[in-house]
Amino acid sequence: MAFGIFIHRTDSIYDDVPSEQYQFPKQYLTRAQRCEGDWIVYLEPSKVKESKGYFAVAKVQKIISDPRNDGMYLAVMQPGTYLDFGDPVPFRHDGDLVEQGLLNKLGNISGRAQAAVRPLSPQDFSRIIQLGLGKDTVLPRVDQVDEASGFHDAPEPFIHDAPRVRVSQLTNRAVRDRAFRKNVLRAYGERCAITGLRLINGGGRAEVEAAHIKPVEQNGPDIISNGIALSGTAHWMFDRGMVGLAEDLTILVSRQSNDHRAVETMINETGKLLAPDRLAHRPRAEFVTWHRENTFKR
Repeated sequence: MAFGIFIHRTDSIYDDVPSEQYQFPKQYLTRAQRCEGDWIVYLEPSKVKESKGYFAVAKVQKIISDPRNDGMYLAVMQPGTYLDFGDPVPFRHDGDLVEQGLLNKLGNISGRAQAAVRPLSPQDFSRIIQLGLGKDTVLPRVDQVDEASGFHDAPEPFIHDAPRVRVSQLTNRAVRDRAFRKNVLRAYGERCAITGLRLINGGGRAEVEAAHIKPVEQNGPDIISNGIALSGTAHWMFDRGMVGLAEDLTILVSRQSNDHRAVETMINETGKLLAPDRLAHRPRAEFVTWHRENTFKR
């Protein structure tokens, strides 16, 4: 098993659904097979306008032949492992190449940078994960005094080659929720998609929450297209089926609501969910359908 880089762009000609599968030709089969059972980082090429850089991570469950395309293969992602970085990582950080493994002996970028599937060193993996998850999700601070004991451990230097520590973060629910919230709120402009209100508290924090359309408990993924930015009240109503969504994202109000009219007055004037402009960030039909059929109270 080994870490790897999978290059992906939203206008790709390949049959990619990053949270579920990655399609590639036979020339990359051996490299992809080395990643089977381990984690890969998705990279959007720097030549793409407004490239996100290293933007997500996922665990490869298995490599299979593409049943619909001869000569093509699929890297199938383990359900529930895909995670968009809360802070996408640029190709260069503070002037240095993030993926140091791309440098040749002369310190120049080698031809490996053009490979759509390539190995990733443990050190580079740790560096990318640390930058992608943000400073507030790395490890608890060690310079804060324990109020109960009055003592604290001496600070320990950061070790870049601790990839398994990073892996444990990727499966941590609190870390995933934090990254999910960052991405959903960014996609929706920190505005409630039902009411249309954008409220910022005195500390500069948005008073809006990131709601899963299909809950994590029901194997709903931590991806932007399975999320909606909602105010606390709207979130409560959505989770309890008091409001739902039609296929065209018209906001539905349950007949079981004890104050149907009051709920309707909360909905923005368009009557539809205020979805992101970017198509890839809009609620996916399969998640909207799941919520309407399993949570929404008709």
